[in-house]
Amino acid sequence: MSVHDLTALEQAAAIRSGQLTAVELAEHYLARGESVPGAYVVLTPDVAIEQARAADAAVAAGQATGELFGVVCPVKDLNFMVGANTRMGSAVFDLTSYEDDYVVKAMRDAGLVFTGKTTTPEFGLPCYTEPEPQVSAPARCVWDRRRTAGGSSGGAAVAVASGLAPIAHGSDGGGSIRIPASANGLVGIKPSRGRVSNGPIRDPIGDLVTSGPLARTVADAAALLDVMAVAYPGDPFHAPPPRGSFLAASRGPIGSLRVGVLTEPIIADVAVAPESIAAVERTARWLDELGHETVAIGRPFGPDLVAQFEAVWHTLALLTPVMPDDEARLQPLTRHLRDLGREVSGIQLAMAVSLLRIQARATLTQWAQFDAVVMPTVNGVAPLVEDIVDRENPAQDFENQKRWAAFTAAFNMTGQPAISLPLHWTADGLPVGVMLVGKMFDEELLIGLAAQLEQAHPWTDRKPEAW
Repeated sequence: MSVHDLTALEQAAAIRSGQLTAVELAEHYLARGESVPGAYVVLTPDVAIEQARAADAAVAAGQATGELFGVVCPVKDLNFMVGANTRMGSAVFDLTSYEDDYVVKAMRDAGLVFTGKTTTPEFGLPCYTEPEPQVSAPARCVWDRRRTAGGSSGGAAVAVASGLAPIAHGSDGGGSIRIPASANGLVGIKPSRGRVSNGPIRDPIGDLVTSGPLARTVADAAALLDVMAVAYPGDPFHAPPPRGSFLAASRGPIGSLRVGVLTEPIIADVAVAPESIAAVERTARWLDELGHETVAIGRPFGPDLVAQFEAVWHTLALLTPVMPDDEARLQPLTRHLRDLGREVSGIQLAMAVSLLRIQARATLTQWAQFDAVVMPTVNGVAPLVEDIVDRENPAQDFENQKRWAAFTAAFNMTGQPAISLPLHWTADGLPVGVMLVGKMFDEELLIGLAAQLEQAHPWTDRKPEAW
């Protein structure tokens, strides 16, 4: 067994006990870092070894704290991290990071080791990860490289699913953690709005975006969420603190729950893939067997609200400052979304944000009777790249994305916590994620339910060829 066969929590325990050093672990992952194209936009060996040596010194001094102390965790290249430039998936950017984003600071303070920045699409806008070749190789599904790895945390997902990192930082504004988790057979958590800081300069309009973890196990993801969930002065939202820890929630018992079951698409009126329906129906049977009550329900709202999401999304595309001479160097989809953003008036944007908040309240009220709701993460397996990316027709490209990502963005609108689990696999060995959506701020119950499903129907014995 190799060291990368261990979970992140097992690696941290080995570091604390002296069976493994943080430097040995960092060197192991750095040596593997370039073995799968598209995972990393850049490796940061100097940063990683410096952090690992500091972690080993803290262990020797009896000062190691935290469940993931000394463990490797790369940072998504939409976020600033001291010691590495930030490109945001774009050929027009190569920015020096003078300060950590707050979530990166929280991970650094917890003793995590940054082996590099993971690949993201331009500005994190699409749900695939296909940057220009001069930026990075594309991130492709670890189970079938003809298919997308999802996005925008596609590089992070490839890194974890290929054994290039045990856990990874991701971010999610419309499904960007959960979509690549589904495509690559991982656990991905989008926390509640206000659980993880977007500061100091990343509080975008509409409050859709949050950072969160990608991991192979629920417990590893929960432990990383514990690290990330730090409030900082000036944060516009503060989620109430958990009753205990998210890691403890992954290990504790839960009672009998009432779970809604949804297979109707929310973001687009499209036929849902049979594999996604089968995934949810089987998960519902498993929930019944575990003693929970499942109830078939309809969607909380439909595609008519997507226009409000799009008004915010198009504005977000435009908010990233680009010099006029560089606009032509942007990818076609980015230029298309920015052009649409220029058409959004101030009153339209204000109305969109207001309507999203009104619908969030309505959804939370409508679903108050359920402890959780289960549904597909995405509409089917990861599509072939040519079936989703359309450079010639960016408007069609965006429609292709909505057809596949027909569920996730709804819960960026409402702010609810959601987790994607690799509970279903096709006969061809491709993962299809199942998403659990929880009550606002109740990640603990959601994690407990996810861990119960994982224990009853484990998935970690599945490893791709690149492993």
